[in-house]
Amino acid sequence: MVTPNKGRILVCKRYAVLLTGVMILSFGLFNIHSQSKITEGGILGLTLFLKHWFHISPGISEFVLDLLCYLAGLRILGKSFLKNALISSAGYALFYSLWEFTGPFLPNLGHRPLFAAVVGGLFVGVGVGLVVRAGGATGGDDALALILSRKTPLTLSKAYLFTDVVVLLLSATYIPLVKIGCSLVTVTISSILIGKIQAPGKFRLTCSTPSRSMNNR
Repeated sequence: MVTPNKGRILVCKRYAVLLTGVMILSFGLFNIHSQSKITEGGILGLTLFLKHWFHISPGISEFVLDLLCYLAGLRILGKSFLKNALISSAGYALFYSLWEFTGPFLPNLGHRPLFAAVVGGLFVGVGVGLVVRAGGATGGDDALALILSRKTPLTLSKAYLFTDVVVLLLSATYIPLVKIGCSLVTVTISSILIGKIQAPGKFRLTCSTPSRSMNNR
């Protein structure tokens, strides 16, 4: 039986892991992806595709796509997922703003795109892995991957990789193949790490109530 005090400790621990994840993710995206111009998969990559070919503002398309994914997540994954996802998104915005204020901590790796892709994949994989392990999501693509892993035979790693590869293949219609290749390295590394960090049978954090773990989701 979990006492109220222990329940509060578990909740605090969960949010500490969640915020650590968004801190790592935002640090990597600002210091590696943004500086090196690494192409993205997922929702962000899809918004850039829609902008290029259909002249739809990424601000509009990302809002609509994220909203649809979050609504699906609310229906399939539950209210606690939506709450954690909103906290994750807010934390990401705050940390990213902090890195913008402080400026880059790492040298620009734009002249070494493959190395940047590997390092960027490590940051994204660890960051998103911790967020998902704590029951959150940093965007609509996280929600979509979680839904696919719940409703299809795909593991979470394969769900992330599938959605990213589909978007990168679409992006290949207007982005040089060299950049697409580096992005494939990034999404492959990050997908594997996400699956390892949140893998069942290892340490998992409470998702909805102190007596119910994410293994029961």
